[in-house]
Amino acid sequence: MVEQTPLRPWQRRLYTVIFEADTPAGRAFDVGLLVLIAVSVVAVLLESVEGFRARYGDVMRWVEWGITGIFTVEYVLRLACVRSRWGYATSFFGVVDLLAIAPTYLGWLWPGSQSLLVIRALRLLRLFRVLKLGHFLSEANLLLTALRSGRRKVSVFLGTVLVIVLILGSVMYLVEGPEHGFTSIPRSVYWAVVTVTTVGYGDLAPQTVLGQFIAAIAMVMGYSIIAVPTGIFTAEIMEAARRPITTRTCPECTSEGHAPGARYCQDCGARLLRPQPPETPPTG
Repeated sequence: MVEQTPLRPWQRRLYTVIFEADTPAGRAFDVGLLVLIAVSVVAVLLESVEGFRARYGDVMRWVEWGITGIFTVEYVLRLACVRSRWGYATSFFGVVDLLAIAPTYLGWLWPGSQSLLVIRALRLLRLFRVLKLGHFLSEANLLLTALRSGRRKVSVFLGTVLVIVLILGSVMYLVEGPEHGFTSIPRSVYWAVVTVTTVGYGDLAPQTVLGQFIAAIAMVMGYSIIAVPTGIFTAEIMEAARRPITTRTCPECTSEGHAPGARYCQDCGARLLRPQPPETPPTG
């Protein structure tokens, strides 16, 4: 295992406040951050209203620049207190944090790009960490793990569905024909996809008895297809509910959800920061 450079004391303290929500300081930091995110998103939405923009446009711009400045400082501090700056910058929240501040600066070059600031709403996902919604966090982590480990199963499943809709589309093209709207095989495949997924737009429907019979089979088959991945992921999520989940974050790759007693990251193998022991009040 590669030995990582230890964090300095100030980096460790800063990391605990910014990335850990299990401490009072970290919780207060995340709550304040969420309030700023909500204010920023509301400001962007109100600025798109013509009447509101005409009266309070200047105020909204000052508010936007102030919040962007705070988010910029926060982003720099996050980079300063992790071992792998590139690892954080390319992580999901790292990319979202960068996109949250980029539109304001891009507005200098391309006016109107400030409307992209609604991307900041994605940062509200940090609410899971603040409120310690362990069930949501465990389901999200396990869902990602299931998708990674079951790539081949998912590929086979999607391939099977693709073959089914191709066959249904071809058969319906032969049965119904152009006179009933099935003017080509691709258009018939579109009908098959809409039917099998139980969307049912209704813009294209079979008119013959045989075509309606095939459509009924496709509808019933659609419910069976939907049940397959649902059952797999439901079983995995129920298994994850038995596992303790925390907001402990790896300082190397910023992966979250490590077990309370874990010493190394479950994704990259880096050593985790040990949580600070709670302070005991002095006894007199």
